[in-house]
Amino acid sequence: MSEKTALRAGRRIAPMIVEIPKETRADMRVPARVFADAALWEQAVGDRALEQLENVATLPGVTDFVCAMPDVHEGYGFPVGGVAAMRVEDGVISPGGVGYDINCGVRLLASGLRAREVADQIEPLVHELSRRIPSGAGRGGAVKLSDDELQGVLARGCRYLVERGWAPAEDLPHIEASGALTAADPARVSDRAKARGRNQLGTIGSGNHFVEVDVVEEIFDAAAAAALGLTHGCLTVLIHTGSRGLGHQVATDYVRGMDTVMARFGIKLPDRELACAPLSSPEGKAYFQAMCAAANFAWANRQMITAAVRGAFRETFGAGATLALVYDVAHNMAKVEQHGDRQLCVHRKGATRAFGPSHPETPSAYRTIGQPVFIPGSMGTESYVLVGSDAAMGLSFGSVCHGAGRAMSRMAAKRQRSGAEIRRELEGRGIVVRCPSNAELAEEAPFAYKDVSRVVDVVVQAGLARKVARLKPLGVVKG
Repeated sequence: MSEKTALRAGRRIAPMIVEIPKETRADMRVPARVFADAALWEQAVGDRALEQLENVATLPGVTDFVCAMPDVHEGYGFPVGGVAAMRVEDGVISPGGVGYDINCGVRLLASGLRAREVADQIEPLVHELSRRIPSGAGRGGAVKLSDDELQGVLARGCRYLVERGWAPAEDLPHIEASGALTAADPARVSDRAKARGRNQLGTIGSGNHFVEVDVVEEIFDAAAAAALGLTHGCLTVLIHTGSRGLGHQVATDYVRGMDTVMARFGIKLPDRELACAPLSSPEGKAYFQAMCAAANFAWANRQMITAAVRGAFRETFGAGATLALVYDVAHNMAKVEQHGDRQLCVHRKGATRAFGPSHPETPSAYRTIGQPVFIPGSMGTESYVLVGSDAAMGLSFGSVCHGAGRAMSRMAAKRQRSGAEIRRELEGRGIVVRCPSNAELAEEAPFAYKDVSRVVDVVVQAGLARKVARLKPLGVVKG
């Protein structure tokens, strides 16, 4: 869809919501909604993201509306930042609606250390983090899982790590789904996928993944910050990564498989990248079970990275340095959820679950404030901590954005500035950087992303969540 067509089709139905009516195209079953102010709407129409969102609105069983978060940009089939809910009884499940990095997510750890009191130790800390946490494309780690151990991780996620003594039980209530989806079936994960993941537990990977040391620079909601264990000036760590090669292979396997069976179900699509199958079909169930297993691997991956981060803190600051897990939330997932009197399979691709205080899945520790949400910026800009609202359930199926969102492609970013230049610029601003590749650093340059503060303001003004704190980067280990 051209920019002209997008501007003609969209109509603002609320201060921060633009709707593309289902009458825009004969094949759309529901309208498409975009959370955006005027500037972000202009950015959204700059690539194929809105055309992809309209395509999603044609899927069998889609209900109510599909929506795009303010960080939306073009993806594989579904736009990144897209949310779509399918009826369980007659709807489809689409690997493109989850993405290739199944259960990519963000985890926040909080310490009692004051950043200003340990300023001279930030560089040694970042060095220690880079030494303990492997990063880079295809990079494995020191842990090579046996067949039984990999089976346990895929089947039970973080619960298995607790059983093995590799993780503390007190972390589990602070992880979405307690770090394990019970529908997981390791038998649905191919041998190739298992081989790719066997030595990747506890590793970051590449792309926009990172482990970042931050300071709480500003608090907007003192009561919510206190409930989350955040104080002004305290040192925190953000972890952003997912299921690595294992999840990528699961997506690859099932995209291919579904592409071959759609005709049997009478499914015709405007884009083959939306390959899907009915959730109730053998193929749909198999993908869902494999996706859940890959999600369990991703949670276990972030948990093992957490162990490494805690070890680095003890090494740098002494045995008494502790880090509490604030929360861990996914942003590439299809989950069966209760919405009113309906069971829906909610696809969130580059979108984060954001349940309010009254939702039964909100952790008991946060029932007074809502589920924590993390919206990272780029490695050179601030990140935000928010909490979900009850209103989000009706507005976005309980969803918000997952980051700032790309404003330009990786290739375009590399053409503008070199990785060495980006490194010098960040270090000149006092941000310690460890990245194995200057090319990867150039792809993730801060200017390649949208304005995270503007993105967050749209989320807040739309009523999806409320701001709790702003984090400022001090050091980053990049994939």
